[in-house]
Amino acid sequence: MSIEVDRRAALVSLGALGLGIAGATAAPSRSLPGFDPTIGEFTLGPLPYAPEALEPYLDAETMRIHHDKHHAGYVAGLNKALAELAKARDAGDFALVKHWSRELTFHGAGHLNHTLFWHCMAPAGHGGGGLPSGALAKAIDAQFGSFDKFAANFKAAAGAVEGGGWAQLVLEPASKRLFIIQMEKQQDMFLPGALPLLGVDVWEHAYYLRYQNRRADYVSAFMNVIHWAQVGAWYDEAVG
Repeated sequence: MSIEVDRRAALVSLGALGLGIAGATAAPSRSLPGFDPTIGEFTLGPLPYAPEALEPYLDAETMRIHHDKHHAGYVAGLNKALAELAKARDAGDFALVKHWSRELTFHGAGHLNHTLFWHCMAPAGHGGGGLPSGALAKAIDAQFGSFDKFAANFKAAAGAVEGGGWAQLVLEPASKRLFIIQMEKQQDMFLPGALPLLGVDVWEHAYYLRYQNRRADYVSAFMNVIHWAQVGAWYDEAVG
């Protein structure tokens, strides 16, 4: 189940937590999948396209395992951490507070990073690929020199993440500047307060079936399915 939210409020609240953002279309008002208020738990939203829709760049089996197993595991871990912290408060026993607080951050970031990931992609030729346009394109040119320089920086950052993690294009709200950052694991090294606009998952589970250890090939393939209209809509709302 999804809840209808004000887009600007969602960007600010999730960005302040150092987590991902999501939306299914480029419309100004959208559903934000990932939480069911009727049961008070986080939920696994569906992929916004069929698992095979990103072929030949991202294969269907990897997409199924990544979404149905890995992302589902983060949702379960997030709900578990919240439940255990509630038990600790009720019992007044905080012996494991460090463990469950870490689990909350790790799994919560994993859930929202993946929600961003699914929704910043689209099938090639049907929203995915090509180049950004509008205000986002102008900002990329102004702040990175050109789209080609941005793409080279983004791919290099993704390739250089140590172990598992992410490369993200984020908006730093005070300066209204775009930054490319690395994130190790699901949450380490995130820039506090930044608003994520685009993220590529470089944990091996995102690419190992097709690309084995060839992370660079996977990241290059990812560039062909970026949903630039969606990323641009998020940018417009963030700088509004």
